[in-house]
Amino acid sequence: MHPRNRTKLAARVIKAAEASLKERKYVAPVGVLVGVGWLDPKALERWRLGQVDYLERVVQANLARISKAMKVFRSWATARALVPRETRYRRRSHMLRFSKSGHPTLELMYRTHWVLPKLIHAKNAREKLNGRPGEPCSPVDATGRSEASKVEMQRPLSPDFAGAP
Repeated sequence: MHPRNRTKLAARVIKAAEASLKERKYVAPVGVLVGVGWLDPKALERWRLGQVDYLERVVQANLARISKAMKVFRSWATARALVPRETRYRRRSHMLRFSKSGHPTLELMYRTHWVLPKLIHAKNAREKLNGRPGEPCSPVDATGRSEASKVEMQRPLSPDFAGAP
């Protein structure tokens, strides 16, 4: 990829991530793909409903460009000191697949939402105050609907995850 194109791609990814963070207080790779215009919200909804076998099939970019965009995204999220949280994407009883290969590391990267640290601290404070764990966070998909699949926030990921391929 030409350096000028790489710079343009980074700017688009960062703009999409910033917009998602401002709106939702967290950023998901799926939201970035929608934000840069590579993933149509209707196609995302079809995937969430289980009508598409894996998400990369409906992303309008080749795998190399997706990979570069996700590296930029992870670097941006790490630099912003966002907290990585594993999120499960389910449709009824099965996990939704993101990648063509289905490789566990790649799937984990797609499932990771990056959350503002103050939200994590606020949730922990609520749990201490109530003496019990809080409700699982359920982010809403890019179309604004959450009924299509069950999404559960999980434990924080290790910091070395941000440097994954």
